[in-house]
Amino acid sequence: MKFPITLLIAYLGLFIVCGIAPYDRGVWIAENLPIIFIVVGIGIFSIFHRFSNLAYGLMAVLIVLHTIGGHYTFERVPFGFVSDLFGFERNHYDRIAHFSVGFYAFAIAELIVAKKAVNSRTILYLFPVFTIFTVAAVYEIFEWQFALMADPEAGIAVLGSQGDIWDAQKDMLADGLGAITAMCLFAILRHKKASN
Repeated sequence: MKFPITLLIAYLGLFIVCGIAPYDRGVWIAENLPIIFIVVGIGIFSIFHRFSNLAYGLMAVLIVLHTIGGHYTFERVPFGFVSDLFGFERNHYDRIAHFSVGFYAFAIAELIVAKKAVNSRTILYLFPVFTIFTVAAVYEIFEWQFALMADPEAGIAVLGSQGDIWDAQKDMLADGLGAITAMCLFAILRHKKASN
């Protein structure tokens, strides 16, 4: 249990540092609330099921990226070197964070295997991906509703579209591609373990 506790302590330190003078306190609260729920959820769930260190590490990526994004607002995260390197017109830090949402598919697959919840290999590999796509869609709806209800400037910052009318769809695609990547990693490791 040392690794998950180390990750939790690191997160708490990052949370405190990123909570000092964020760019916009309202945006910081809106961006950190879901992450706090995720951290608490993982903590409670870990009482009943211990994920692999790799699964905890993969889940931590979103937590770290999102906490940093909440401090600056996603479009203001110092990520210009990537935009400059690839010639992007917008800051794609949020896309990287969305891609990391997909990493939770790995933990979902581990849980399915541990609980012997399915007998079908197809369902084992597809269910986590479908779950991530569903969560991605629900989150985009949350962002949309927050943008409608919040102060217009804070709403736009949380939405993070940076003028891209297809932002929500691209975010969901990034989430899904992250899930597919996580499931490819899961399949490779599972195959390796089975052949040993």
